[in-house]
Amino acid sequence: MLRRRTNGREDADSVKPDRKKTSEDSGVTGVPVSQRSCWAVVSFWMKVLLFIIFTPAFLNYASLQREGQVLSAAGAQLIDIGLGQKIHLLCKGHGWPVVVLDAPAGMSSDVWYYVQEGLSLSTKVCTYDRVGLGFSRRTLQNETTGTEKVWGISTTGRMVDDLHRLVKAADIATPFILIGSELGTLNGRFYSHIHDTQVSDLVLIDPIPEDVFEEEKWQQYWYSHLVPSLQMMQFSAAAGLSRLLIIVGVLKPALQGGDVPEELIQQQKYLLCNPAHQSAAVDEHFFLNESASQVREISRYKPLSSKTSVHVITGESFDDQLPSDLNQVAAELQSKFLERSYPGANHIQIRGADRHMIYKNPSSLIKHLHKLVSQRQSNQQRQ
Repeated sequence: MLRRRTNGREDADSVKPDRKKTSEDSGVTGVPVSQRSCWAVVSFWMKVLLFIIFTPAFLNYASLQREGQVLSAAGAQLIDIGLGQKIHLLCKGHGWPVVVLDAPAGMSSDVWYYVQEGLSLSTKVCTYDRVGLGFSRRTLQNETTGTEKVWGISTTGRMVDDLHRLVKAADIATPFILIGSELGTLNGRFYSHIHDTQVSDLVLIDPIPEDVFEEEKWQQYWYSHLVPSLQMMQFSAAAGLSRLLIIVGVLKPALQGGDVPEELIQQQKYLLCNPAHQSAAVDEHFFLNESASQVREISRYKPLSSKTSVHVITGESFDDQLPSDLNQVAAELQSKFLERSYPGANHIQIRGADRHMIYKNPSSLIKHLHKLVSQRQSNQQRQ
């Protein structure tokens, strides 16, 4: 009996610590279970967030790879100008003189669609995408053009060097009529001063005054408003947001309407979604001040040949979307620049137009360019 009682106590005593230990274990394991549950929720939502962030970018990248192979314009060429660079060139029409078109800052050759179609009825007209823009190939980091110590990337000096290589590689007949708009006017002036025997006529559409960036208002607008907005476009393209904005109709191509071919509209959408194109657009705008300085120096060093005629076409304002004070600054400086640099130029003003006239008011512009081409053709026949 005593032994049984003792054993009973011992059994009871032996059971109690086990119960206590079990309760303590349950208390210890209860905390990790709660934490694991919390982390599971956080992990889930982090995965969802990463999916939302990276999926549009991944799908956009995949689409760009496919579209880049099929959207190049029919009849276009990818000309190897050496040193790892290839330039997208599209020529239409036949005849002489050849007309070469150089687009505004950050824009591909698509913006010349109306002008090229109109002028190609009477002569050969060529458009090209500057390196980095459109369907042209930008120089890689480990490649060199041999001019990087003289001309910085995305500046007029480098662009003119590329254009000169293109003219030789594509065997474009010279002398030709060189037409530039906005930044294209800086390139046209630089090219005409250096390679004067290759240019019969220089046409400046809304030329950028060399000293416009010396004005505080303009500089503040350009670098505090315009360039940041372009950088946002670059980020939007890289993140795949631009494609979504195009799908919902918020972001639209510059050229649109029933008379614009569907393939051209698709090309513009492709470029809006292409971060490489947008990056080159940012660079051209950011270094525009440097480009203007280069042209100013070249003009002083080598005056334009008297054999090259200059024609200037402007609108009633520089840009209708800008405040009136900025348009006034641009107009005043533009007038002084033309009087100082090209006093004998044939100046034409188109009513109701601004610097977007090449695709917003193309009919009036084409009429004047047709007249110029006809005059040059008549002079050639008399000779």
